[in-house]
Amino acid sequence: MTASPEIRLHEQRLSLDHDAFARVLIETENVLIVQDLDGVCMGLVKDPLQRIISLDYVHASRHFDGHFYVLTNGEHIGTRGVNGIIERAIGDRDLARKREMYLPGLAGGGVQWQDRNGEVSHPGVSDAELDFLAAVPHRIRDRLQQFCDRHPALVPPDEVATCIDASVLDNKVSPTANLNSFYDRLHDQPERYAQLQEEMHGLMEELLEMAKTEGLDDSFFVHYAPNLGRDERGFEILRRAKAGDSGTTDFQFMVRGAIKEAGVLVLLNRYYFQRTGTYPLGEDFNAREAPRTIDELLALVKANFDPEQMPLMVGVGDTVNSQVEEVEGKLEAWRGGSDRNFLLLIQSIGRAFDTGNIIVYVDSSRGEVKNRKSLKLDADEQGNARVVEGPGDPRDTDDPLMLNVAFPGGHLQYAEFFQTAAAARDRG
Repeated sequence: MTASPEIRLHEQRLSLDHDAFARVLIETENVLIVQDLDGVCMGLVKDPLQRIISLDYVHASRHFDGHFYVLTNGEHIGTRGVNGIIERAIGDRDLARKREMYLPGLAGGGVQWQDRNGEVSHPGVSDAELDFLAAVPHRIRDRLQQFCDRHPALVPPDEVATCIDASVLDNKVSPTANLNSFYDRLHDQPERYAQLQEEMHGLMEELLEMAKTEGLDDSFFVHYAPNLGRDERGFEILRRAKAGDSGTTDFQFMVRGAIKEAGVLVLLNRYYFQRTGTYPLGEDFNAREAPRTIDELLALVKANFDPEQMPLMVGVGDTVNSQVEEVEGKLEAWRGGSDRNFLLLIQSIGRAFDTGNIIVYVDSSRGEVKNRKSLKLDADEQGNARVVEGPGDPRDTDDPLMLNVAFPGGHLQYAEFFQTAAAARDRG
């Protein structure tokens, strides 16, 4: 059963018509949900170890089994992985596995696959790359300690270890420096915080050079979150802090090819196999084999995927931004956000195959991390709420990404909606 043609949510911008969106999820049999995690179904917090997830939400995702996959730059496993959050919520790791409570999909930007049972693999990643990545958290920790030693007055001595522990994310394929805890202490000293940003930026560049000397010159890249898009070389642009805005807080050292938009193709390839018994891109296709631009990825989909089997895709994210600056008398837009490109690819696939793909934005600005712009709401003539300003710069009127449905109430509103729609789909 397909969605009613009068809904046409894919043509709307920041709609609050959640009833119409629910009908799409409930009534459309051939639907594929690709969803981010942090800020979408979990609140953003300064210390990732403090994240929590609703078990009701986890249970609800099972009602979409086979039609729901996560796509995150975080990881499934490790001390800060989502699996651990689920296990702590249940209170029993064996029970989580027995009940198949793990969230299926891709982590590490697209190179860490997991099924419902919590079985994890890293398609396309070599042992040499994993060995190099294993040493990165120690180097981040050393650099942060050196910064604190040089500026002993910035963080009380008895808080340094705690602050560093919260800032070093020892992820297996995406080790990360997360500066939220430092920003919390240094937000009133913007110059010092900016110095720390530059320290981490410099360390990431050093790590890339070190990898080259070990024969891994095309193995890694750095993901900055949030960022200002990519430069002409394809490198992500650091978003420098300014008054009231922490700018880039996450410096993720990642496997090259581990970009969310490539992950979309991996998930779509698996989805087609579930429905048809055939992998359009081959059984072993992984994110590292995928092209790196939206146009090339879209061309690969057009050339290999049967239009008759193409699902209505729903992309859900929370990290999309833009910033307009005047350059030589002209306004120039810098568009970024770690969810932008995977959402843009899903939108492009929907337009190319005429499936009405829907892009969903969850406002995560109310979390502890203060680097997100809140949606601006107003009321229409009938007193109904409407979104009058999105997450980007209002002067950026040519943004190609259209956010169709909005959840201004953040992850709690989205999770409640998701649970209701899942239960209704299961009954249907």
